[in-house]
Amino acid sequence: MATEEIRVRGTVQGVGFRPTVYRLAKACGLGGDVCNDGQGVLIRVSGSEEAITKFVARLQTECPPLARINELTRISYKSELKFDNFVISTSVSNAIKTEITPDAATCLQCQKEIFDPFSRFYRYPFTNCTHCGPRLSIIRAIPYDRCNTSMSAFAMCSECAKEYHDVENRRFHAQPVACHVCGPTAWLERADGKSVTASMFSMLDDVDAVCTLLQKGEIVAIKGLGGIHLACDATQETVVQKLRQRKKRYHKPFALMARDIKVIEEYCTVNAKEKELLTSSAAPIVLLQATGKKVVAPSIASKQNTLGFMLPHTPLHHLILRRMNRPIILTSGNIADEPQCIDNDEGREKLGKIADYFIFHNREIINRIDDSVVRVIGDKVQIIRRARGYAPAPISLPSGFDNVPQILAMGSELKNTFCLLRQREAILSQHLGDLENAVAFNAYQETLNLYSNLFEHKPKVIAIDKHPEYLSSKLGKELADTKQIKINQIQHHHAHIAACMAENGIPLNSPPVLGIALDGLGYGDDGKLWGGEFLLADYRKFQRLATFKPVAMIGGEQAIYQPWRNTYAQLIAANLWDDCQQQYADLEIVKFLKNKPLKLLNQLIEKKINSPLASSVGRLFDAVAAAIGIYRDGCSYEGQAAIAMEALVDVSSLNNDKETLIYPFNFSFSDRIYYIDPRPMWQALLHDLQQQIPQPVMAAKFHKGLANAIVQMVKYLSQENLIFQVALTGGVFQNCILLEQVTKRLERLGIKVLTHSLVPANDGGLSLGQTVIAAAQLIHKS
Repeated sequence: MATEEIRVRGTVQGVGFRPTVYRLAKACGLGGDVCNDGQGVLIRVSGSEEAITKFVARLQTECPPLARINELTRISYKSELKFDNFVISTSVSNAIKTEITPDAATCLQCQKEIFDPFSRFYRYPFTNCTHCGPRLSIIRAIPYDRCNTSMSAFAMCSECAKEYHDVENRRFHAQPVACHVCGPTAWLERADGKSVTASMFSMLDDVDAVCTLLQKGEIVAIKGLGGIHLACDATQETVVQKLRQRKKRYHKPFALMARDIKVIEEYCTVNAKEKELLTSSAAPIVLLQATGKKVVAPSIASKQNTLGFMLPHTPLHHLILRRMNRPIILTSGNIADEPQCIDNDEGREKLGKIADYFIFHNREIINRIDDSVVRVIGDKVQIIRRARGYAPAPISLPSGFDNVPQILAMGSELKNTFCLLRQREAILSQHLGDLENAVAFNAYQETLNLYSNLFEHKPKVIAIDKHPEYLSSKLGKELADTKQIKINQIQHHHAHIAACMAENGIPLNSPPVLGIALDGLGYGDDGKLWGGEFLLADYRKFQRLATFKPVAMIGGEQAIYQPWRNTYAQLIAANLWDDCQQQYADLEIVKFLKNKPLKLLNQLIEKKINSPLASSVGRLFDAVAAAIGIYRDGCSYEGQAAIAMEALVDVSSLNNDKETLIYPFNFSFSDRIYYIDPRPMWQALLHDLQQQIPQPVMAAKFHKGLANAIVQMVKYLSQENLIFQVALTGGVFQNCILLEQVTKRLERLGIKVLTHSLVPANDGGLSLGQTVIAAAQLIHKS
């Protein structure tokens, strides 16, 4: 007889792992016990060596759906321990090294039960089991036991307790288990405070009444898993416009939810990979190509050819949509750019003038979690916003990052996430939004404190962005001063590239890659604003080899929201404004610009008053979009014009290899750096405007021309540097067309292309890059 201690680390708590251990141990005829602790799951087994080996093999192949084994270690005991049986022991609290599981969408078995009149879970909005339900959204502390969650307020009834303790039951040790008798309840309220009953609608219950309200054109605030959403019928333009005005979200696309895949397919094409994502336990919003067979209200995603759809991810949403044969809007319950409301009283106060009705419940949301957003490019998933269903699942770092002290990375100013490093695992927070909003910044600090406590994280180093005005960086400095620990300032685009390297498993001591980081802007090592960078980089350092010609951002931040400013700045930088007045005076863009205070704008540029130079490709996109007549006068959010231009691209022009369908760029070398100069592109574009070339063709020519220029620059740099791998990163590479065009051109040259799939290419992935750079520099010094 042999006795072993088996330590399992990974996503192994709250996912039915101990019941699986119990079942397999019994099947293999082993005695022993299993318990949760701060490191994961600890198993002690006694039996024949053959039986133990078989048990370990089955444990790895028959893992529960939501579980993930990162590490399994076995230690043999010299002396035999005698066990009469195999049992599940109580959890042990010690040093925390385990994972917290992301919230999981309702599994098929639970879905079946809520619609089965003979099930005790019939129409129960909070039905769950070990395969699905709330996790991160309700947890206060580790280990993941009921007493450490917001479900501690609900004592289990005898039936739930029976299932909870029945090892053969799917709900064995499912911490949020509950039913109509003992669990949370949902109820309907009117926003005006007047009383309401389901009988008013002749419906089954308050939850069913929500469907009727949506069909009638009402706006309903729905308290869900990680926050409150605002919902309305997505096919009624009048109510969609009402929601936009009340919410003060005038142009950003709205997310949609549909009852099932069949409803989605009436509006969009859905391929196998997209279907897999929609029906996964993460259940994210998936950006899909609109077909036009059936159409939603026009203002849902104006000037875009994609729609963001998700399927119901809780029993509450499944029950609401049971009778709904068309999509609904399901957007964050907030005002403008504030964080999503999570509390009932907060919802009443902040959303009372937006929603007509509320469907509330009394299960407290501990962690605010937005919906994740993904899209499929080629056959690869690109995460645009990493939140519900994905966070806080850790990302394992590549080889070489062993024995690194704990590190905290503060992330960026926009699309913020932070990152905790421990034991070669990077734990990224959920998407936390734009910190320039005071309420969002407060929520960021609260979430950071919560994670620090959950994981008992005590960093030795804090990594921040180099931008001196980022609130995340300022907070990082304050924390470092308070805790008397080292601060490490990381260059923005180096962090983007390092994040892409890390998620692609590039080992620590690998040769440098060529990173191409294209975005709105980031603070450069020279104190200027960068945004179109070619960096030869490893994890520790980088060399700036090339960039785009810097152009003034007239009015600073105003240039982000008034694209015409970028057009004028580009024409001035290219010395083409005089030509515009002489040769192209009849063009709409020239007439438009002539009506602006050009004398004042020129002074701002010449005297460098609130008009910093920036090598931003994001602003170049805005400039071209405005020139061809897309959101010329103003945008309500960054990148709006560029996204609309991408949607406009003529596919036939895109697939045509004629050189006449590519806008040209120039290349120059100065001060040991190569530059991409868009001057010839502007000359060609002005000519096309004069020839009244259609917008979609010009949009295609710009995308192809830019991709061609990027690849030509890689060719130049390859003559002087050994380049075998290129990392494409930064928010601009969320543009599907540009990403595909650059990737296929580089692959034709035999260059391996690294792109993002685990973290966003935008600033949402920046904290991962900050983390690995800080870790690499620590290792180098030790």
